[in-house]
Amino acid sequence: MLPQARLSAISSAVPEKAIPNSYFEQIIETTDEWIVSRTGIKNRYHCAPDEYTSDLCTAAARNLSAEYGIALDDVDMLLVSTVTPDHPMPSVACQVQKKLGLHHTGALDVYAACAGFSYAIALAKGLIMSGTHKKILVFGGETLSRITDFNDRTSCILFGDGAGVVLIEAASEGNIGACITGAYGEGGIDLYISGLADHIDHQEINRSGKIVQNGRKVFKWAVTTVSAEMPRLAALNGLTLDQIDWFVPHSANMRIIDAICHETGFPIEKTLESIANYGNTSSASIPLALHQGVREGKLKKGDKVMIFGFGGGLAYAGTVINW
Repeated sequence: MLPQARLSAISSAVPEKAIPNSYFEQIIETTDEWIVSRTGIKNRYHCAPDEYTSDLCTAAARNLSAEYGIALDDVDMLLVSTVTPDHPMPSVACQVQKKLGLHHTGALDVYAACAGFSYAIALAKGLIMSGTHKKILVFGGETLSRITDFNDRTSCILFGDGAGVVLIEAASEGNIGACITGAYGEGGIDLYISGLADHIDHQEINRSGKIVQNGRKVFKWAVTTVSAEMPRLAALNGLTLDQIDWFVPHSANMRIIDAICHETGFPIEKTLESIANYGNTSSASIPLALHQGVREGKLKKGDKVMIFGFGGGLAYAGTVINW
């Protein structure tokens, strides 16, 4: 019998420096009311000058170990989803391995932007069920403040820094259901960070090294795609949407989440988000929302939780977890 994959623990970490909306009132033409009404964001966190994605992921792992009273020395794989690595090479996962002292643990970065955490869950499930690994830490970690264009009034208010982590273990009874993954590469020009190439699909790109996005196009793609895939994902897990206890989408913008719930008829009160307290943290947003749900006593044992990441690529991925 194949081993099953079980998500058994969760934690998170954010920088000390909180950035309320009032901060932006001092550097750009905006107001707290404008930001909240258009994004749902009230606060986010920005890392210190000497603080990096690997530091936040390491802190999240140590928090998990302390909260659950478990040792991590038998973890045999680290998967880190991020678009803000400390360096192009070595990977963030290798840096976390070093900082945690896990000298013989596998380490791999997953580069799927806001869908990355959900992709990494699917990868971890596959590694567990193949029998090659038994205990995996899956991270979503970002320091987006380092690649934010603070001259762009419409986007600089969105992004925050943070990290979340879950422990996935081999077990006789798993709780991670069927997964879906997908992409729409043609939409890459609508959300990107410039790299070595000077174009995407023959369209010239901004060379600033900052986040560039076409908000309207990404909004439309996200709402259309997620609304269509949610019932399919539920069906793959033998469920209907009304049997899902909690929906945890990527927290890109509260307007996107509202629109998805409106399109699908899924109750907004059964949706967990991290956008209000943490801003858009890309691949960290889903684990931050899950951990916040645990701390607030919302997530209960046996709850059916649908996570769904979507973003740069354009890529998406999701699964259902029997909490």
